Amino acid sequence: MAFFKQRKHRVRKFDLVTYTHPQSPLAEAFRTLRTNLGFAGLGGECRSILISSPGPLDGKSTIISNLAVVLAQADKKVILADCDLRKPAQHRVFNLPNLKGLTNCLLGKAALKEAVQTGPLPNLKVLTSGPLPPNPAEILSSPRTKAFWAALREEYDYLLIDPPPALAVTDAVILAGQVDGVILALRAGATRSNVA
Repeated sequence: MAFFKQRKHRVRKFDLVTYTHPQSPLAEAFRTLRTNLGFAGLGGECRSILISSPGPLDGKSTIISNLAVVLAQADKKVILADCDLRKPAQHRVFNLPNLKGLTNCLLGKAALKEAVQTGPLPNLKVLTSGPLPPNPAEILSSPRTKAFWAALREEYDYLLIDPPPALAVTDAVILAGQVDGVILALRAGATRSNVA
């Protein structure tokens, strides 16, 4: 498992449990989430999904990366885009370089094929954040970003978006209107109902 060596950050070894321990009860919970997505569309497919949380450390990046793995394990073409242009995490979760990524594509400095990287499964692609811009909200709300998502929907079965926490900045709210569905991650016993 050389894929996960030399991690120097807060991501714990069980964060990608669907890949490292696919028979565990926790991995089965993510497969249940995958199954439930099939019923979430109510008349239309839910193929572009954003997972956010009220605050930091609620587990949204862990949830979305594991969801990406179980979707790929079901032979779906998946792309996971790290849209946290303030404190990105997906390059650390998957132990990938973050020199080129989403911001390069959105600013026209790189083509998608130059920026996208392969995750632990061949049909799972990861688009890291890339260099952090001074104006994330303006970039994410641009017409170019909306057109970018449309192009990804043409190429992939699922588009998963990992934004910053919803209460910290406006980015998650901006992106929520650009996807088919939103999942809100809450910490059991920790997230207050008024915050949720």
